[in-house]
Amino acid sequence: MPLSNASLQALDDSLSRLAAESIFATPGRDDGLIPAYSLLGELAERCADEPGLHGPVKAMHAGVEALLDSARPFDESTLKHLRSLVDWLPGALDAAKAGRPIPPMAVSAGAPGGGGTTAKAEPAADTLMQLSLGDNRELLTEFHAEVADHLQQIEAALLALEQQPDDPDSLNSIFRSFHTIKGNAGFLGLVPMHTLAHEVESLLDLARNQKLRINSGIITEILRSRDALAALTQQVAVALETGDLPSQVVPVRHLIQAVKALAAGGGSNTAPPIVPEPAAPAPAPKEVAEEAMAAAPARPSPAEATVVPLPGEPVAPVPAPATATATSAAVAKAAGSHTVRVNTDKLDSLMDVVGELVIVQSQIVESTRGSGDGGSALQRNVAQLNRITKDLQHTAMALRMIPIKPTFQKMERLARDLARDCGKKVAFVTSGEETELDRTVVEEIGDPLVHMVRNALDHGLERPEDRVSRGKPETGTVQLKAYHQGSNIVIELQDDGRGIDPAKVLAKARSQGLVGATEQLSREAIFGLIFLPGFSTAEKVTAVSGRGVGMDVVRRNIEKLRGKIEVESEVGRGSVFKIKLPLTMAIIDGLVVRVGEDRFILPSTSVQMAVRPSRESITTVHGRGEVMELRGRILPLHRLHRRFGIQAEAQQPWDGIVVILEASGKVCALLVDEMVSKQEVVIKSLGAFMQGLPGVAGGAILGDGSIALILDPGTLLQAA
Repeated sequence: MPLSNASLQALDDSLSRLAAESIFATPGRDDGLIPAYSLLGELAERCADEPGLHGPVKAMHAGVEALLDSARPFDESTLKHLRSLVDWLPGALDAAKAGRPIPPMAVSAGAPGGGGTTAKAEPAADTLMQLSLGDNRELLTEFHAEVADHLQQIEAALLALEQQPDDPDSLNSIFRSFHTIKGNAGFLGLVPMHTLAHEVESLLDLARNQKLRINSGIITEILRSRDALAALTQQVAVALETGDLPSQVVPVRHLIQAVKALAAGGGSNTAPPIVPEPAAPAPAPKEVAEEAMAAAPARPSPAEATVVPLPGEPVAPVPAPATATATSAAVAKAAGSHTVRVNTDKLDSLMDVVGELVIVQSQIVESTRGSGDGGSALQRNVAQLNRITKDLQHTAMALRMIPIKPTFQKMERLARDLARDCGKKVAFVTSGEETELDRTVVEEIGDPLVHMVRNALDHGLERPEDRVSRGKPETGTVQLKAYHQGSNIVIELQDDGRGIDPAKVLAKARSQGLVGATEQLSREAIFGLIFLPGFSTAEKVTAVSGRGVGMDVVRRNIEKLRGKIEVESEVGRGSVFKIKLPLTMAIIDGLVVRVGEDRFILPSTSVQMAVRPSRESITTVHGRGEVMELRGRILPLHRLHRRFGIQAEAQQPWDGIVVILEASGKVCALLVDEMVSKQEVVIKSLGAFMQGLPGVAGGAILGDGSIALILDPGTLLQAA
């Protein structure tokens, strides 16, 4: 099939760049090796439908790949072949454009990639990773950021591939990621990463060429290899952050052997598992240096180094000749227009400044209210300032927002591993992964979700034979989803397992002395018992759960994020856990209340309603204090002025306002003098001196410049 004009133009462009690389390449150095390999791959893809062009290009591509795999620089033979190809390709392309037969390429002696020399022995995989921080800090920084993205993509694609083993997009995505990691790790002389990534890439190449079918055993080994690469990447991160070079060997040889065995056996995973040997002590610095010098290619100085893209892949750190600097800069500029990596400290600082601006803006609005003339220029300017400030505030908040997808991906991997350990079949379904939360919330929500997913698989889902006997599908379903609900984010975990039996929970709580023998609880209150420390309904302790720790941690962490958790369950049909969280940790939607001369802010998420009680609804119970009757419920009544030792106008509840609060699953009433307003306020830390003060979460500056304490209902009522 003749090539299209667009394909021919693209071939011309790639050929021009390849010619530049070949001119500046020299034997014994690796300058231009990775760009040449990438460009040859690009040419081979573009001319795949033209055998006369594809054959010579593919052979040259394989020759350069052989050099990369053995961590060798250019040699005379390979360079001669490369330059012959560059000389032949323009005439061959002209023939293809005109529809004439493509002339054969003259073949010189030797083979590309052979170099006329014996290939070096494969370097030992289980070796200490060598990092030249002094020369390669910038390259390593770029490498670390890129590898972290690739590892995340690999895990997501592998989990998708397990559901659809014949999905070519997932397979190609994994292959490209390992290929990029291999090339860049080889360039930087990171021997363990390069060797392991190369073997996994070879295994994946067999699958791409339909010589091997992906199965669960192969996916498990690739996931284990991915985890080892993550551990090695973490060593790079520690070195960049602290300057401490790796001191511990991350074993990868057992993984390499397992991957090779799968490739040799056509994907059969019946062979006994290969376990890692104990990590050998780190070799002497001199031996390490000699081995690294032997395995790693020559590297350019920072002045010579730049960044160019691999075709179809993210930007990777590679060497480039001086004449390519302008092109590389243009590519880098184009890539940088999409995303920019920003230090989180700078984002936090920006949020602080925007918070100060919001405070000043509210003070200006407050000071102009007495002017009286609503149509004056001052009022119009203040209104414009108000709009701009709100836009800036929302934009600054959006900068802190990140998708919850990486956290969901970790839960999916956790569910897969737990299902294998527990001998259960699980379909783990996620939705709403692109939902964005404040960075702080995403970081803190991981631990609660781990406990909840473990409980769903261990306690919630039945074993396959039990499900079949109850008329259910053999495979259980666990759904994890995120969505917006008002000003909150809801994270919902649902399973179709055995559900929570309220009678069983209540009986266990009574046997542990957590609930009185005659005390009656609502269904909602019974479900709240599972969050008590030490409480567990597990009949036996397993490696996964049953020790009564976990769910109390879940509720404590969620409340620390100013969120709450709700439980719905039906015996035999499954359970639903809903976590409701604020969109951001920097700004709170609060109810401003007044007690005497002071004002306080109650988080709106904890407020159910506000009422003015009647005299008849207030009662004093001996030994228990005041209580209030509200719609058939008896609620404990607390007076805010007594908690802080201040004067109040309302000495009797019926003279003031009672706010109904919910905290830690308990509902109570709080007496205040007056409700002032409902507004968004910027949270301010009270400093180390007042850190951990019971009942106080922080402070806020109101529009009139006064300071109001933001109350924490949980610790406030606990202390009361």
